Amino acid sequence: MSAASPLIEARGVTRILPGIVPTTLVHDIDLTIGQGEFVAITGPSGSGKSSLLYLLGLLDVPTSGEVLISGVPTSGMDEEERARMRLATLGFIFQFHFLLPEFTIVENVMLPMRALGRLSRPQMHARAGELLAALGLADHLGKRPDQLSGGQRQRVAVARALANEPAVILADEPTGSLDTRSSEQVFAVLRELVDRWNKTVVAVTHHMGFAARSDRRVELIDGAIVADVRGEARASGEALPTDRPG
Repeated sequence: MSAASPLIEARGVTRILPGIVPTTLVHDIDLTIGQGEFVAITGPSGSGKSSLLYLLGLLDVPTSGEVLISGVPTSGMDEEERARMRLATLGFIFQFHFLLPEFTIVENVMLPMRALGRLSRPQMHARAGELLAALGLADHLGKRPDQLSGGQRQRVAVARALANEPAVILADEPTGSLDTRSSEQVFAVLRELVDRWNKTVVAVTHHMGFAARSDRRVELIDGAIVADVRGEARASGEALPTDRPG
C-alpha cells in the first residue's frame, strides 16, 4: 500500500479527559501506518501509548482531529458503525488475554466471527480450528483457557484477533504478563503476521528489545510524538526480557 493510502491515519488527533482539571492524554498527533508495517509505540509510563492505540483502534473517540481507516473518516460514525468497522478491519490483543473461561478455545476464537455474522457455524468452527492449528494449538482445541499456559492463552488471543481476517492487528503490551520464553513465542507470531501474512501490526511496548526488532518505532512523551524511527528491525539480536515484575 502506498504512503498516499495508509491503512490507519491520525490527523491532528487530541484526546482530553474532562474534569475540574482536564487531562490531555494525547496532543495533536499526526501519524500514518501502511500495509505490512510492524510498528512499536514506545515511551515512559503515562506518555499516552495506550491512549493513542485505543484512538487508532476506534475504542475511544478523539476530542478533536480525525482517525481514518483505509481512507474512511470515522468521526461521523455512531457507535454501531464504529463497532462494525472494528470487527471487519481491526484485531485486538491485550496484555491480559480476556478469554472467556466458560468456553473452549475454539469457541473463544469464534466469538468475533459470530458478532460479524458473515459465516455459518460450521465455517466459523473450521476457521477457528485452522487458526489455532497454525499457531501450534491443534492438540488443544477442546480445552478451556485455564488448561493452557500463559503463552498458549496469548496465542489463542492472537487467533481470536485474526478471526475476521483484519488488515491491522493492534496489540497493547502483548508480552506484558508473560515470562521470557512465552514472550519470545508471542513476538515470533507477531513478526510472522507481518513477514508471512502481510498484516500490519501496531504494538504498544515498554521494552526496547521488542521495539528494536520491529520495523518502525514511534516514541511518545507527554502525549506527543517525539520520534518516528524506521529501519531498526532486527538491529538487535537481544532476546525479549521477561515482562513480569521481579
